[in-house]
Parts: sequence; structure tokens; C-alpha cells
Amino acid sequence: MERIASFCVDHNKLLPGIYTSRVDGDIVTYDIRMRRPNIPPFLPNPVLHTIEHLFATFARNSELKDRVIYFGPMGCRTGFYLLLRNTKPSEAIRLIVDTFQKISEYEGPIPGAAASECGNYLEHDLSGTVQEVKAFLPVIENWTVEKLNYNF
Repeated sequence: MERIASFCVDHNKLLPGIYTSRVDGDIVTYDIRMRRPNIPPFLPNPVLHTIEHLFATFARNSELKDRVIYFGPMGCRTGFYLLLRNTKPSEAIRLIVDTFQKISEYEGPIPGAAASECGNYLEHDLSGTVQEVKAFLPVIENWTVEKLNYNF
């Protein structure tokens, strides 16, 4: 069986940031890496879940909403994947930074966090999310297109 591309990235050298994970025609998958792989602590599940709800909501209400294909957590709990269609890398970076900025300032109810809307509606942590996102923002706030490549 062929190894998939994401398993070919040396996770021992991967640092927090934003990376181009793969390109499939007009769809680009971005690796939003908030934690260094294989070095605990990993993102707590309630934080991961809350970031997923907030990021997906803000991104799907942004100027690029029609280009957002998917946003979701990595099983390793070190970050997220964002899939965008027909979007320049600079626009993707701006969307990611702007969305994390909005999350860092968010104080309202978590969108989609009712039993009728979510399969695990009780497992959220807004204060932990805000803390994690505020710690991650300095890593990505000056991210450039040149930094999107895995350079190792």
C-alpha cells in the first residue's frame, strides 16, 4: 500500500505554523499546526472541539465562505486541516490569522453547541480555547507564503 503524503512529513522536525499539506486541483489542504507533534501536552479535546466550532463558523461567514470546503481537527490533537477551493495562499493565511484573532476575542455562546446540533455538545471549553489561540497567534501573525512549505 502507498504511504499517504502527510505520513511522509517528518513529524519529529515539524514546528507549529501553517503549511501546505497537499494540492488537489483547485483544492488546497492547509496544515494548521498548533502544537509540536509527539511532544505532550496535546490540545485537550474540549479545546479542540470548541476551536472546530468557532473556526468553521467564522470561516463559513467570511468573505471566502464559498471557498471553504472543510475545517476539522487532526486525530493527533496537534492542529487542524483547512481545505479551501480557488484561494491564493496569501488569502488563506489572512483567513486563518483573522479567524484565530476573532476566536481569541470571542465571548459569546459556542455556535452549534446544543444537543440538537452537535454529537458531543457538552464537551467544550471556551476559556481554554481563547488561551490556546492567544498563545498560537504570535506564531502565525506574520506568516508568509514562503513559510507554507515544509522545509526539512
